[in-house]
Amino acid sequence: MYASFYGLRRLFRSPYGNRFLHWKGCHHRNSSTAIELPTHYVLPSGDKIPSIALGVWRAAPNQVSDAVKTALKKGYRHIDGAWIYGNEAEVGRAIRESNIARGDIWLTSKLWNTFHIPDDIEPTLDESLANLGTDYIDLYLIHWPVAFDKNSNVDFDLTEDPYPTWQKLEELVEKGKIRNIGVSNFNIRRLNNLTANPLKIKPAINQVELNFWLPQPDLLKWSKENNVILEAYSPLGSAERVRDSLSVPEIQEVAAELGLTPAQVLISWHIQRGAVVLPKAVKPSHVEENFKVAALPQAAFEKVEKAATSHEPQRGLDPSKGWGIDIFD
Repeated sequence: MYASFYGLRRLFRSPYGNRFLHWKGCHHRNSSTAIELPTHYVLPSGDKIPSIALGVWRAAPNQVSDAVKTALKKGYRHIDGAWIYGNEAEVGRAIRESNIARGDIWLTSKLWNTFHIPDDIEPTLDESLANLGTDYIDLYLIHWPVAFDKNSNVDFDLTEDPYPTWQKLEELVEKGKIRNIGVSNFNIRRLNNLTANPLKIKPAINQVELNFWLPQPDLLKWSKENNVILEAYSPLGSAERVRDSLSVPEIQEVAAELGLTPAQVLISWHIQRGAVVLPKAVKPSHVEENFKVAALPQAAFEKVEKAATSHEPQRGLDPSKGWGIDIFD
C-alpha cells in the first residue's frame, strides 16, 4: 500500500503534503494503476481524523438515529454534529446501540454563537457531552465567527477579538474534555485575526461551505500554507442546489467515464483537493453511496477543478443579513 503512495504523489500533489495517513484504493476503467485516496488525515495533535463524515445538519428528528446506525454499519467512523442541531442525544443513542467502541468513532461538535463568553463555554460543552454519552469530544469548533449576547444580538467586541473564547477552548483541551479545536465559517481575514494572538494551540480545522458552486481556491491555498485542514459542508451544494450539482455536464462526463455516480465524483474531488468531506444523508442508499469514493485520474480531477473555479462563486448559506453583521467581510 505504501508503495502506491509514491506513485500517487507523481499524479497529483495534495495541498496538505504528506499529512495523508491511510489510503483507500480503487481501480478505474481505462487505467492499470491503482490510485488511492486518504481515509484519514493527521492533525497536529497526532490524532487521525477520517476524511469522510456523516453530517447530521438538517436531519429531521427520528431520522438521525437510523442514519447514524446505517453509516456506522457501512464503515463510517466520523459523525459531524453541533449543539445547535438539537439532535446530539439521538446521535449518542445511535452510537451506543451500534456497539462500536467510543475510541473508534470520531465525534465533532460546535460552540454556538450565544456561548462565546468564556464562562459559558464549559457548561454548553458539558451539555453536548451528556447528550452524546461521552466524556470527550474529538473535535470542537467555534461554529461561526460571531459572538452573541444573552439577547442574541451581536457582541461586536468579542466577535472581533475571539482570543478569550479560544483561550477557554485551549483550557478545555488541557482538561481532557476536548481533543482538538478549530473553527467554522472563518474567512482568511478572520483566521489571520485569530492566529495573530499567542495561541497555545492553533486551529487544526476550518469547516466551511465548500462545493462546486463555492470552491474557495484562495482559502484552500491559505489553509495549505498554514497547516489548517478544510472541512467541506454542503459538499454537493446546499440542499437547494444538489440537483444542479449532480447535473453539471463535466461531473456527469467524469462519472460516466469512471463508473461512479456524480455524487461520488464530487466527494472524491473534495478529498483529492485535501479536504474532509461532510455529506449529509439520511436515506440508506445515499449514506452508502457517499462512502464509496475513488481518486480521479489527473485529467478528470483537473476537468472538475477547472469547471468549479471558472464560474462566479455562489454562496449557499449566509446569515449575515439576519444577524446584522457581514460574516464574510
